[in-house]
Order: sequence, then C-alpha cells, then structure tokens
Amino acid sequence: MTKYQILLLNNISSHGLSRLPHDRYATGKHIEAPDAILVRSHDMHTMAIPPSVKAIGRAGAGTNNIPVAAMSRRGVPVFNAPGANANAVKELVLAALLIGARNVVPALRFVEALPVDAADYEARVEDGKKQFAGIELPHRTLGVVGLGAIGALVAEMGLKLGMKVIGFDPEITVDAAWRLPSAVRRALSIEDLLKHADFVTLHVPLLPATRGLIDARRLAAMKHHAILLNFARDAIVDEAAVVGALRGGQLKAYLCDFPSPRLAGVPGVVALPHLGASTAEAEENCAVMVVDQVREFLEHGNITNAVNFPNVEMARESAWRVAIANANVPNMLGQISTAMAMAGLNIHNMVNKSRGEMAYTLVDVDSPVSEAVIGEIASIDGVLSVRYIPAAPQ
Repeated sequence: MTKYQILLLNNISSHGLSRLPHDRYATGKHIEAPDAILVRSHDMHTMAIPPSVKAIGRAGAGTNNIPVAAMSRRGVPVFNAPGANANAVKELVLAALLIGARNVVPALRFVEALPVDAADYEARVEDGKKQFAGIELPHRTLGVVGLGAIGALVAEMGLKLGMKVIGFDPEITVDAAWRLPSAVRRALSIEDLLKHADFVTLHVPLLPATRGLIDARRLAAMKHHAILLNFARDAIVDEAAVVGALRGGQLKAYLCDFPSPRLAGVPGVVALPHLGASTAEAEENCAVMVVDQVREFLEHGNITNAVNFPNVEMARESAWRVAIANANVPNMLGQISTAMAMAGLNIHNMVNKSRGEMAYTLVDVDSPVSEAVIGEIASIDGVLSVRYIPAAPQ
C-alpha cells in the first residue's frame, strides 16, 4: 500500500504524530513529494510548495505564515486548530491582568536594582514600595474585543474574578454566542467598549479589517489610565500610537506577546516573547486537532476547520469517492454529474457546500472511477483540484 507522505516544517508534538498509523503514513523533514505539510511557525511564503501537496495543517490558530490565497487557487485546504490553545492564552491573559493591576514588573525591576550590600536595604524596600501601589480586579470593567474560543474563556474568567465584563464582536458566530456567559454585557461598538473598560484585551484574528484596529483615535477614546492587553497579533495595534499614549499618560500600561524595537524600554510596556501557546498541553492539543483533520481529509475528503474551504462532512456509503474543489460558479454540479453519467457511473450520494468564492463537493459512486473520468472532471473550467479516494482495504 502506498503511504501518505507528510512533510514536517517544524517540530510537531509526538502525541499528535502518533495518530498517523505507521503502516499508512511516513513523516519527516526531508519529504520530497509530500501529500500534506504540517507546520507551526515556519514562514511558507518564501518556499516553493510542491505540486503534490493536497493539504496544509497549521498546528495553531493563526495562518499568516501560510500563503492561503495561493493555496485556494490550487484547491488546497489550509487547516488550523482554533481553540486548541485557548486555555493557554487565557491563563497568560490572567497573568497579564495581575501584572498590570499590581505593577509587578516595575516593582521587580526596582528590587533588582537595589544594592544588596546596602545597610539600609530593608528601609529602601519599605520606602520604595509606595510607588508601586496597585488596584484590585473585582468591580473593575474588563473589555473583551473578539468573543471566539479564547475571548469567551477570558470573559468567563473575568466574571469569576468579580469583574464586570463587556464584550464586542460584530462577527460572533451562533456557537460562540451560546458559549458566552449571559452576564457579559454587549457593547454597541468598539468605541462603546473602550469608553467603559478599565482593562481592554484583544482576541481577534489579523485581517485587513483588524490591522491597526487600536489606533491613536481609539486610544484617545479609552478611559484615562486604562490598561491594554494584546495576546492576539502584533499588527492589530498601532505601536507608535501606543507609545504616544503611554508617554502622554493616557494609557497606563501595554502588555503584549509581541516584543519589538519600537516598544523596547518604553515605561509601561511589558512584552513577552510569544508565550501565548507555549505550553506542552497547548502544543499537544493543536497537534492532535490538526493531525486528525488532515488525516480525515486525506483518507475521506472530509473538511473541518479549513480557513479557506467550507466545512464538508459525508459518511462513507461507498468504497469509491471523488472530492472536487472548484470555483463557486453556476452549473458546476451539473457538469460534474454529466461527466460521471457519461462514464456510466451511478451517484450513490453527494454533498456540495460553498464558502465565498470556493465550493467543495464530495461524491460517492457505486463502482470504481477511471483516471479518464478524473481527467474529464479536472478539465472542467473552474475546477481547481480533483481527488479520487477509494476506501483503504481493511
């Protein structure tokens, strides 16, 4: 039996890779003609992605390091692992809330700078601590921008800490809305949230609409001496505007997961080195989720959590399946069905879904499909990729 070849561009959790049966999969960092690629942080924009690649799996949530648009034009789904690292990020946000509220970092720096051999060491400690008096979290208002898997957990955490929580997410899904605690107040706009929140935490993906979301105008709309947390993506925040707001006293602190030369040494900035998903548990969760999704796609054509394809799942009722990615234009199903009918194939079951400009179709037929039929379907104008997926022998 021919093995699926999986190229690893980063170290992927062995717990995740163990879900690929050794008799059916080969994995490694030097695969020449991979069927799929598994990646974490490697920048794929500068690499030549082999034509053999049928899927890409990102063991994490963000896919900015992957040329998604180019893969869409090739009919290649890009999978990610939304929510798999949500608890890890939530816990780091909790740490950042406490660090910001209690001035932990400047207090640590003060202690580290004290001469340990000074006779009045203890007196200096007692005298210096006054400048680091902080605030407590209960009854303060936490504003959560973005209410997906991570944002919902952060909102729930804020409520458990005794905080008032206000949320804003114009793109919230029905599932996300069900997950959200009823005590979270809905902001009418991001400006409404910024006006009321003592702490603002960002949990939105980096998209054209969210790039520079927190700019000078919105920083000016925040409560005086509010604290801003960014554990989503660096470019969601205008760093120059944040520095200006800190130096001008409008913003008390900026805590983020994205160090940069512009932020270095600025009073009020606490920048961590991309620790959001850096836990053993998060890495395992992400690897397991994305490996399962890629395997299900390779073996059965089903799609879950692809950032550029619709979710499509169809239980196998036949040993012979065809998976087709195509442009979302009229008469595609008619042409595909006609090509199969002309070849004497009886369609046993079919499902078709679309997402924006992309459509995806799974077809189960009652007899084997020849290479000539696959070629005929592939030649239809607008078809991006075609895969014949006969069931593996048991």
